[in-house]
Order: sequence, then C-alpha cells, then structure tokens
Amino acid sequence: MAQQVVTVNDVLEGHVALDIECLDRIYLNAYVPILQTSAQVVAFLSGHLGFPFPSPVLFRQLGERFRKAVASFAEANGIPWVRFGKDQAKLEVMGPHLARQEAAGRSGVAAIGVAQEFQRVWCAYFPYPAKIWVNGHEWVKRQAARAGIAFTALSNGFAACDDPVALQEICNRLGPGTIHVFAQRWLHALPLPFTTRDHDAGYWWEVSMRQIEVSRTIVFDAPRHARGFFEALVADNLDIGRPHNVEIIFGRRVRRDTWGTFRTAIDRRDNGGVIVNVFYKHSRIKQYLKDGRAMRIETVVNSPRDLGCLARLPHLDELQAKARAANHRILEAERAGQGTVLASPAFERVAHPSVTADGRRTPALRFGDPRVMALAGALCHTLLAATGFTNKHLRVLMTGLLGSTAYTPGQMTYDLRRLRLNGLIRRLPHTNRYVLTADGIRIAVFYTKIYNRLLVPLTAANQPQAPPELRTALAAITRHVDDYAARARLPRAA
Repeated sequence: MAQQVVTVNDVLEGHVALDIECLDRIYLNAYVPILQTSAQVVAFLSGHLGFPFPSPVLFRQLGERFRKAVASFAEANGIPWVRFGKDQAKLEVMGPHLARQEAAGRSGVAAIGVAQEFQRVWCAYFPYPAKIWVNGHEWVKRQAARAGIAFTALSNGFAACDDPVALQEICNRLGPGTIHVFAQRWLHALPLPFTTRDHDAGYWWEVSMRQIEVSRTIVFDAPRHARGFFEALVADNLDIGRPHNVEIIFGRRVRRDTWGTFRTAIDRRDNGGVIVNVFYKHSRIKQYLKDGRAMRIETVVNSPRDLGCLARLPHLDELQAKARAANHRILEAERAGQGTVLASPAFERVAHPSVTADGRRTPALRFGDPRVMALAGALCHTLLAATGFTNKHLRVLMTGLLGSTAYTPGQMTYDLRRLRLNGLIRRLPHTNRYVLTADGIRIAVFYTKIYNRLLVPLTAANQPQAPPELRTALAAITRHVDDYAARARLPRAA
C-alpha cells in the first residue's frame, strides 16, 4: 500500500495545540549619538570637558577612571572578575556564573569578563559603544509565571499553555518601551564612563536594533505527523527563495538591480533535523522542527532597512509587524502549494468553454497549451502579492516565460478577460489591479505543479536517469500501442 502523503494542510487543520508569535532573540547596539564624528569628539573634550587641546592622551585618563570604577563595583558587590585566555570560548567560561545567578532567582551581574588586549590602548573603546541582548521568550515565561498562567516550556518557547490568549497578549506587550526601560535601568545601575554632568549635557546612550528575530511557534497535538510533514514541506518548497517568491514573502519589491542574496538553503543538524533558510539581502527566514513536536518559523532581520524600517529602537513595533507578516506569508505560500487537488469543480469549469449567466462566452483555459501554462506560472509569481498585480506586471512575467514567442498587449487583455470570466481573478475596486480568487490560486498552482512535477519528468522518463521500473513500464506501453496500431493496419508515419 502506498504511504499516505502528509501535507501542511492536514497537519494545520485540526492538529494545532498552540500557535504563539513572539520576539525571540533581540540584539541591540547602544551608542552615543553626539559622539559619532571627529567634530563631536572635539566638542566633547574641549567645549564640554574644558580641556584646551583635544589630545588623544585624554582618552587614557577617561579610560583609567572607568576601569577603576568597574573594579571597585566588582569588589564592593562580590562579582567574579574573569580574564579570558587566548581562543577561549567566552560563553563556556561564563556558563557556570550565569547558572549561579539564575539559581539565585533575581537579576544581577553574574560576572565581569575582561578580554585580552594585545597592546596598550588609550581610548578604552571610546566613545563606549555597548551591546545588549534580550531573549523575548524567556521574558514572556517570567511574566506568565508572575501572572499565574500555567504553561509547559519548550526549549526557548512554549509547548502548552492553559490560557493561550493571555500568553499571546504578554508576547504582544514586549515592545520598544519595555526594552528601553530595561536598558536604561541597567545603564543607571552599572559603573559608567560618563558622569551625571555628562548625562545632563546629552552625552548618553540611545539604542538601535542590530539583529531581531521574530518567531511563530506552531505546536502540534500529534507529534508523530510532524517529521513526515516537515520533510514533505522541504521537498515541496525548494524554490521559495527565488527572487519573485522572496518579494512576495518579505513584502519588498525585488528588481533586477536589487542587491542581495535570494536563495533557499537546506541545512542538516547534528540531531538529524532539517532547517530551511530563505535568504533576502542581509536577512532570512528560518523554518525548522523544534523538539520534534513544534514548527518554528523565524524571520531574522540583520538590517532593519531590508524591510524598509529605521534601526532605532522606537521602530521595533513596525519591524515586528512586517516580520510577523512575512512569517504568515511563507506559511500561506506553502499551504497554497499543497492544497490543490485534481477533483476540483473549478478545474472542470475552466478546461472547457462555457457561457455565463448573462450569455457571454467564456473561453477555456486548456491544460497543456503553452500560453495557458505560462499564464498559470505568471499567476503563481503573484500568488500572495498584497497589492495585487497589473496588466503590465503580468505581461512582463508572461514575456519572460514564453521566451522567444511574441506576446502582445492585446493578448494580455484577452487573457485577463478570460481569467476574470472564469472567476480566477477579480479587480480591486477603483483600481486597475487584480488579485487571485481562491479558485484562481488552486488552478494556477495545480497547472504549474502538475506540469513541472509530473509531466516534465514523465516525458523525459525514457532517459537513463529515470527509475528502471518507470522506463520498463513506458516501454511496455509503447509496445502495446504499436501492436494495437499494427492489428488495425495503421502504418507508422514516415
């Protein structure tokens, strides 16, 4: 008996126990905006501190004062002072200190790490940039526990929750305001190179986004389906990182001169798992199975400008909204790709000419016709475009797919008419833009998928790379057809 094929729709419809969207890893830069140019540094040393000459030697004095303040802080609070050796893994060295601080059940400084300096420096890293890491899921766990919401933890996530709605509301609360308060609280608690007078003069840190991970975790109630589903998902979506698909998923226009990487990468993990990476410029979407029972989709934004956002922390809400939309669109694209079936009334309707209720003749869209197949492929390119597509946009796609075959504006107008009369597209009100209907998505994906995944491989099945059993079966069919033609006394064509 043939193995039953598990599709994304089979798993997502009725087999989802928990669906949570949350900020995951948040990696921030802290910088002093008015100390970013040489003129600003001169103004700080001479105009603000009052030194007659803005000499680099002054950086050493400021640095030594800062070092002494950090050493005094560590001694007064009993904080371990850790010097990293050459090529030491800093996370492994700090691991025991972090575990001890977590066991204490309160926030605090776990240890102070001192990196090796291969030469004496004056500036002590002036103008004192800082890095801030926040883990969104861990923050939500603590807030949920404080609110009395019972949950079962997943590694860096949630496996189950008694009140999913309340849990999602907590996830939604983690925004720029909360993170700003967190950053400023620690900036005021730690020893710093700037004094109160410096702070009052505007010499203080602002926070910008360096890397933001926005995740969607879908926990299955039947984990036995999860692995087969994900393996099928990988095989079915190897082309999702192509430029036109990336344009749809990330909601950003990709032109011929758009710089960046657009590709899909499949990586195997040490534990046998699979991770799908869809790359767009500096950013990517990761999709993988988590702990064998949940699907995690993460949009990793390494440059906010990739999604048309500014980098300062107040723009985090806008960035998160766009990243969540990308997480939704990649799943919608996968659902559309696996949600088409042969026994569709729409397929039967469009494959033959018909007459509408008002007496207008509706031309057919016959499967296998080169122009119809190109039209289906072009529609797949616009599958999830939020703003729809125009006559011009679709004609450009058609011209590329048809190659050397001429395709005129009149033909495009005719094709749009038969798509509309067949109920496959609809016009957006008060615009010249169109979007696919539900039947349109099914037909476009079905035609393209059958052609690319079934007919093209079958027509080349007599080649040596085809499976032996398939070549044998096709040879038998050819022999029986030849025998039948011979008995009917139908000679072969010359």
